[in-house]
Amino acid sequence: MRHLISSPRHIALGLVCAAVFSAWSAHAQGMRAQGGDKTLSRALSTSSQPAAVTAPSQGLRSADYIVAVVNAEPVTNNEVRARMQRVLQAMQAQGAKQIPPRDELAREVLERLIVEKAQVQTAKETGIKADDYAVDQAIQNMAQQNGLSAEAMRREMAQQGISEKSFREEIRNQLLMQRLQNREVDGRVKVSEHDIDQYMAEQRRQNGQTDMASATINLGHILIAVPERASQAEVAQLQARAQQALEAARTEADFAAVAKRFSDGGQAVLGMRPASRYPSLFVESVGATPVGGIVGPIRSAAGFHILKVIDKSASGVAAVVTQNHARHILLRTSPQLGEREAAQRLSDLRQRLEGGASFEDLARQYSEDGSAKMGGDLGWAGPGRYVPEFEQALNALQPGQVSQPVVSRFGVHLIQLVDRRQATLTPREQREMLRDVVREEKLEKAHANWLQELRGQAYVEYREPPQ
Repeated sequence: MRHLISSPRHIALGLVCAAVFSAWSAHAQGMRAQGGDKTLSRALSTSSQPAAVTAPSQGLRSADYIVAVVNAEPVTNNEVRARMQRVLQAMQAQGAKQIPPRDELAREVLERLIVEKAQVQTAKETGIKADDYAVDQAIQNMAQQNGLSAEAMRREMAQQGISEKSFREEIRNQLLMQRLQNREVDGRVKVSEHDIDQYMAEQRRQNGQTDMASATINLGHILIAVPERASQAEVAQLQARAQQALEAARTEADFAAVAKRFSDGGQAVLGMRPASRYPSLFVESVGATPVGGIVGPIRSAAGFHILKVIDKSASGVAAVVTQNHARHILLRTSPQLGEREAAQRLSDLRQRLEGGASFEDLARQYSEDGSAKMGGDLGWAGPGRYVPEFEQALNALQPGQVSQPVVSRFGVHLIQLVDRRQATLTPREQREMLRDVVREEKLEKAHANWLQELRGQAYVEYREPPQ
């Protein structure tokens, strides 16, 4: 279904970024630099994600003051300084060789906060909502990606001095911005056959270039998480466990089974994506590794990683991919039907399925999208064809299983995995995968242009400079 197709900025809530848990994940979310200092740009993107909320430093002024006003809403000096602290943490975790001057960083951070506030204001003014159920599910997804329970993640936040209220508000704002961007930007982007031809011609002009910077790769991943305050003895114990995982991955045929046994969270297969959408640490580590090769343990701020090169392609398209055959039932949310109520209705349908009801029959009766007439059948689809919330839930299923209700920007879904297979793509299918690659590139440009328009329409009054 085209309406479930993913885009790079939609990956934001699928993995948790670094300042608190894992620095590498923000890059893996597809946050690409838009010119200038790429490390700074990535760090700014990282710092805006909800799970990267970091408590204000003890050195913050007790008497706060306003540095800017965005459509009558203030931006305070403490907000800027707290965000700067997060940016610096992310840059250090990403191995930045140069830190920008403090004044320059403060200006960049202030502009980022101004644009974020303008987005949240616009979302609220135009009726976009994210209810508590959606926030709860986002927290649960982020906790799972980090091998934690939701309660354990709340404790981690509390240890950082972050209140649950402010944490939830950050997540809610991210959901609002994500949904606003989906509504305002996605409809602008069209990919023609000529666009695909141009992309293919550009790939040919690179004369078969195979360096990892231009490659598309699919990695298997096992994470042995290392707590932030782990002792040397604990780190050594976890490193030994990572070594055991490495040996198992090398000797056992089913990497997914090994990942399920050892990994502390996240997907066993990260999916076919451009190398630029993986952490630079991952790309550098597997640069010369052939398909099927396994490397590790690799240490990052998150812990120890085991990586398997499942596939790679210099042309941007894999010849063989893992495909899922799925069905779903979609309930669209509205002022009359919130996400929690929609999820409850789907939970009731799930109980009926457990009692022997037919998924196809229930989809025809209740689903609110074009697949309803086909019993909710979405057909076969490869990695990246669905938005991250949907794909994450789908990848966690075994054939025949049905998910719990899943919130996405389109509504709330009940998902059934019918079957999974390894498939060799036809030339037409490869071209359609290229369409998605081109669409992602155009979406990034359209998103940047839209943000400029939104920033230009906002009333911004600068007060005292941040300190």
